[in-house]
Amino acid sequence: MINGKTSLFGFVAHPAKHSRSPKMHNLSFDYWHINARYLAFDVAPDELPGAVAGIRSMGIVGVNLSMPFKQTVVPMLDEMTPRARRIKAVNTIKNDHGRLIGDSTDGAGLYQDLQSQGYHLAGKHVMILGAGGAGKAIIAAALDYDVASVTVFKRANQTYEQVVQWLADLAQQTPIPLNIRPYDDEAAMLAAVKASDLIINATNIGMTTAGVPLPPRVMAALTPQQTVYDVIYQPLETAFLRQAKALGCATHNGLGMLVWQGALAFKFWTGKDMPIAAVENAIMTTN
Repeated sequence: MINGKTSLFGFVAHPAKHSRSPKMHNLSFDYWHINARYLAFDVAPDELPGAVAGIRSMGIVGVNLSMPFKQTVVPMLDEMTPRARRIKAVNTIKNDHGRLIGDSTDGAGLYQDLQSQGYHLAGKHVMILGAGGAGKAIIAAALDYDVASVTVFKRANQTYEQVVQWLADLAQQTPIPLNIRPYDDEAAMLAAVKASDLIINATNIGMTTAGVPLPPRVMAALTPQQTVYDVIYQPLETAFLRQAKALGCATHNGLGMLVWQGALAFKFWTGKDMPIAAVENAIMTTN
């Protein structure tokens, strides 16, 4: 029951009404009998400063953020976790008595999903396709899981050199080898696939088309010893996952990443574990 002691949480994005987050978090609050509600707030980009001021002044306990706010909100925060500082972006904010602390749970959500299914990340060679918002979060989070190496493939567009420099800076913080190659370097991509244990698609290829993010010759080099993860969860099985499965690979879609990034945010706010199985079942139904 909502009353004067109910704590408020929310999702801040533009647009926001499509989000599965209210269902995930309200179910979790109910599971733990926490007197709290989670709402979706559609905030225009130029209204973000006012929204952040409202979070602080009205005592909204925690929020998740999506596009286009993950980077623009950073100067408005008081503190960021180490993994958020690595990418200079956040998707979660905790209001600690007026002090706003930002975290990035996206990339960690992918690895937590894999670990929850028994996948051991330590010592694994990881290949990541794409270095946009999701890709950078996944790259940066890999540093926390004792992987053997990370190789990134990114389109050689106007942001390529920026990502090269970002990775060089990141490499100063870890003994884990970090490498980047242009996406159109098929020979390098083939060599990387052959040397990788875990291949992650962090691009949007396959979301609206039947395309796959690897050229046919590279795709054919996948083996049953490898694991393929696609951050896309609509559709639940992309052409990339379907073809990888046919080659014997273990495959995972992005639904687990969605749930686990939410679970990490929930833990950050409440100190409690999200009821994963119940949440996964709930978000498979319509909002």
